Amino acid sequence: MTTITIRVPSPLRAYCGGASELSLSAANVRGALEELERSHPSLYSNICDETGKVRRHVNLFVNKAHVRDRDGLDTVLKPGDVIMILPAISGG
Repeated sequence: MTTITIRVPSPLRAYCGGASELSLSAANVRGALEELERSHPSLYSNICDETGKVRRHVNLFVNKAHVRDRDGLDTVLKPGDVIMILPAISGG
């Protein structure tokens, strides 16, 4: 397993005890989300829907690359990688 960091944006910090960053071990993005589901289920449910797919208004980046431009949830993680959660912001 690889130790990585998940950066949590301000609007989602209430779901993980106010933490701006979480450290966990996972081999790929899917594994990181599964670990979040176990350790912070409320945060996970704001990122993924009931089928386990990333919600369409949420963007996930590994370092600076969007996971959809890589291998999606199967994107392999290396020690020190950072997953950034970016919910889409809309307004009128």
